[in-house]
Amino acid sequence: MKWNIPNTLTLLRILLIPVFVIAFYLPDYGWNNILTTSIFFIAGISDWFDGYLARKLNQQSAFGTFLDPVADKLMVATALVLLVGADPRAYMAVPAAVIIGREIAVSALREWMANVGDTTKVKVSLIGKIKTTAQMLAIGMLLYVEPVGMFPTNEVGYTLLYLAAALTLWSMIIYLQASWASLTRDA
Repeated sequence: MKWNIPNTLTLLRILLIPVFVIAFYLPDYGWNNILTTSIFFIAGISDWFDGYLARKLNQQSAFGTFLDPVADKLMVATALVLLVGADPRAYMAVPAAVIIGREIAVSALREWMANVGDTTKVKVSLIGKIKTTAQMLAIGMLLYVEPVGMFPTNEVGYTLLYLAAALTLWSMIIYLQASWASLTRDA
C-alpha cells in the first residue's frame, strides 16, 4: 500500500479521538466547549477532505475504504458516549443508543453483504449523507452547549440529534430492505 494524503487525514482523525476525550474532561476554564467542538469539527471536515482528495487525486485505496468509515464511527460514538456521560437522562441516551446501534448493525450488514459478494445494495445513500450532516451538526452544537447570541445552540442540537436518530432508523430500514433477499437466502 502506498501512503497518501487521504489515508493520512483518516489516520489523523483517529488520533484526534484521545485528544478529544482529554479536552472534554479538562477542568472548565471557560473555553473547553470551544476546544472540544473545534476538535470534533476538524475531524468532520477532514472526513470530507479525505474523500474529496481521494477522488480528486485518484488516491482511493482499499485501506482508505476500510478505515474512513471506521474513523467516522469511532469519533461519533466517542462523542455520543461523552455527551451521555455528561447528561445521562433518557432524552440524550435514547437517540445516542439508536445512532450507535444502527452504526453497528449497518456495519455488520455491510460485512455480511461483502461476504456474499453483494455490496452494491448497502452503499451510502443520500439519506445516509443527510443523516450524517444532521448528526455532525447536532453533536457539535451539543458539545458547544452555550447559546451563540440569540441562537439556542443546545436546543437546536437536541432537535438535530432526534432528526439524525430518525434518519438513522430510516436509512437502516432502507439498507435492510435492499439486502433482505440476500439475508434470508438459505446458505
